[in-house]
Amino acid sequence: MYVPAHFSVSDHDALFRLIRENPLGVLVTHGRSGLDANHVPFELDPSEGERGVLRAHVARANPLWREVEDGAEVLVVFRAEHAYVSPNWFPSKHEFHKQVPTWNYRVAHVHGTITIRDEEPFLRALVGRLTTVHEATEAKPWKMSDAPEDYIEAMLRSIVGIEIAITRLAGKFKLSQNRELRDRLSLGETLKSRGDVALGQATLDSIEAPK
Repeated sequence: MYVPAHFSVSDHDALFRLIRENPLGVLVTHGRSGLDANHVPFELDPSEGERGVLRAHVARANPLWREVEDGAEVLVVFRAEHAYVSPNWFPSKHEFHKQVPTWNYRVAHVHGTITIRDEEPFLRALVGRLTTVHEATEAKPWKMSDAPEDYIEAMLRSIVGIEIAITRLAGKFKLSQNRELRDRLSLGETLKSRGDVALGQATLDSIEAPK
């Protein structure tokens, strides 16, 4: 990923926070049949290994787990909020007419090595944790014990686990940090007024805490 210095984020806590808040990652692999990409919700465990671990599962029918070998290098891309940016939102444009359209976003790229995990205890524990996390906002959270045990066992047999040991993290928060202060302030407020509240606030926050 091309990352100009003013957009680069090396703070692991900030990148881990982005991953937790946007757990659906794009897993890019290069197996026997060539390049492949799968969209998978991940669990992040930053305390394991040297740099943390990602865990997820895919359908057993998905050829991914047969195509890649244990220890193969993979890439997972996590993207947070993003939006088109019009030149008209920058005060300097109306004065100097030297602005062009762009697209702002926040992403984290996770490089690592993959291991296929097909043990039932691993899968049961992983699914249980993912369920607990993503059901937490429900008024009456669903839990695995709500379904018949034989059904859960059948569902577990239909998936395969993957574990990725993180070897490198790269972050790019493209929030117009290369613009004038007045343009950044205007952009942040304009995005919020147009409904892109998270990106607008991230833009304003980047003024206070540049990365």
